[in-house]
Amino acid sequence: MNWTGTKVLVTGAGGFIGSHLAEALLTAGAEVTAMIRYTSRGDWGNLERLPSDRKGSLRVLAGNIEDSDFVDRAAAGHAVVFHLAALIGIPYSYTAPRSYIRTNVEGTLNILEAARRHGVRRVIHTSTSEVYGSARFTPMTEDHPLQAQSPYAAGKIGADQLARSYHLSFNLPVSILRPFNTYGPRQSARAVIPTIISQALSGERVRVGSLTPVRDLLFVEDTVQGFLRMAESEEAVGETVHIGTGRGTSIGDLARTLLTQMGKGQVEMVQEESRKRPEESEVTRLICDASRARNLIGWRPNVPLEEGLRRTIEFVSNHLDLYRPTEYAL
Repeated sequence: MNWTGTKVLVTGAGGFIGSHLAEALLTAGAEVTAMIRYTSRGDWGNLERLPSDRKGSLRVLAGNIEDSDFVDRAAAGHAVVFHLAALIGIPYSYTAPRSYIRTNVEGTLNILEAARRHGVRRVIHTSTSEVYGSARFTPMTEDHPLQAQSPYAAGKIGADQLARSYHLSFNLPVSILRPFNTYGPRQSARAVIPTIISQALSGERVRVGSLTPVRDLLFVEDTVQGFLRMAESEEAVGETVHIGTGRGTSIGDLARTLLTQMGKGQVEMVQEESRKRPEESEVTRLICDASRARNLIGWRPNVPLEEGLRRTIEFVSNHLDLYRPTEYAL
């Protein structure tokens, strides 16, 4: 697909993955509208970290994905919509579950309705591996049973099913991309990797939750390439596609690897109950089978874990002011 001049809407563009995707689309020549959440501060979130020449090419719309009128106006005139806007912190979903339904489910409904009304050519909807709960088998294919083990996961299942229903009911050209655990520069402290790095840089103790869960860690550049390949593939319309490495790493091993890479092997790791999920809600194992991504959209990961962690450490080290290492971020 030639992205030059293509009018693209990215929801959640001020977030971690969204900002990287918007940057990649601008580099490819697309005309990008970045939908961000309105705040009175007027900042652009992670879009502020784009190079100045890229920021100057952006059209930024601030509003709320829950506002159907705003979403309808935002979608008009765009050929492709990448829908990433969501509440994503799992611990916060225990505190404010209704917010997750309004943002993640109703917000997705607003996007689908707007895309349908305006004849958008492609919608790429963002899912999550959390919809599966703890793995019943690994590596996990797209046919793995769904099991919501948190309000966040329940809302994402609902949003995914809405997206699929709009394809089946209205022939809306929707594809569902399901990344496993994305990490990299610009990720917030609610994620485990920047949390460990920022604490290790700031003191002699790293506070963590459970060390035994296993995750499939995917560098953000590879995730972005998955989004682009999905939008470029006609075969992916109506499909759900995993992207991940197929390699599982426990949180304990991840923490030790990070500390070793940082030369902080002497730092003490302390488990705190407040950082653990409720026992029945903890997802113990997620490992991706990305065969469909290889065969359908020609995608495979390129950045090894060690290299991705090095680049993430470098970012957090250079932007430590973005983090509050002594606080637990929900």
